[in-house]
Amino acid sequence: MRVHYFQRYHQKENVATANTMLLLSRLYQYSSDKFYQLLRSEWFGSAFEPEPAFRMQEKSRDSVPDASITQESFKVVVETKLWNWFDTNQLMHHLLSFSDEKCKVLLTLAPEHMAPEKKAAVDAQLASYNRNLKHPVRHVNTTFDALVNAIRDLLDEKDSDMQEVLDDFLDYCYHDHLIPTADGWKYLRVQLAGTTFDFNMKENLYYDSIDRGFRAHDYLGLYKNKSVKAIGRIQTVITAERLDSGELEYHAERGTITDAHKAAIARAIEDRKQYGYDLRAQRYFFVEQFYAADFRKITPRAPMGSRIFDLTQLLETEDLPDTAHLAELLSQKTWQ
Repeated sequence: MRVHYFQRYHQKENVATANTMLLLSRLYQYSSDKFYQLLRSEWFGSAFEPEPAFRMQEKSRDSVPDASITQESFKVVVETKLWNWFDTNQLMHHLLSFSDEKCKVLLTLAPEHMAPEKKAAVDAQLASYNRNLKHPVRHVNTTFDALVNAIRDLLDEKDSDMQEVLDDFLDYCYHDHLIPTADGWKYLRVQLAGTTFDFNMKENLYYDSIDRGFRAHDYLGLYKNKSVKAIGRIQTVITAERLDSGELEYHAERGTITDAHKAAIARAIEDRKQYGYDLRAQRYFFVEQFYAADFRKITPRAPMGSRIFDLTQLLETEDLPDTAHLAELLSQKTWQ
């Protein structure tokens, strides 16, 4: 049974805020360096130096102490909304939460970015407020999706424990509709497919644990031998769970269930038995067709779990080609 780190079933702003703060605190506990890197890259800028500084015989006004340890002061004030609506007056009152910190950020967090006119109004009032301040307040407007992406970019293969926490936060965000699913058309999800690769290719089918959370995505890539060897566009997603009676209970998460799908699921269950696994509760991804590719990973070791790619960023276009051409284009690129 999957363990959840973040509470669900309470679609309230305070729960979304608490879960976000828990995610950030888990990141800090896991790696303070990665936590500070997140603050620097996403909110404060490259000049931000939050790590403690250790100095020997730093001269003060009237003496030279043997050593000193200092840390740059900072504060992030967070306002969370479950929809794209922020009250400007409320945000201006939040500025009273700051004092004499050197680095200050007012963070507005919601499923979608602020409307341009709203952000312009907030930033105009903030600029007026900052005129008499030695250390001005910076406004950062972001989304749950952007936060997940920023933290994911900090992690690599060895960070499997933190990746598990992030995956559960992502699952929570989808459960509570904090990340829109309408942009799934541009995402490629890469999955490990070693022993089952030939079966996956033959059946145009990939299966995974029913408990595993994932971002909405239209494309699926199969990873084997240091490369994404196949890419397909998802047509149907079905969950199948074996009841105590032995019968399979099917649910369509995308598309419709056909007899052909059920027959393919039965073949997957039989195929997997030879490796000693019982597919009691799985999610089955049916693609239109897997196309051969060679999207190579140039760093050591296989990825831990899944990997998500924004194809519009990777290919630098908003108009994605057909899947066969997409596989050809990705074969000309590498990743790490």
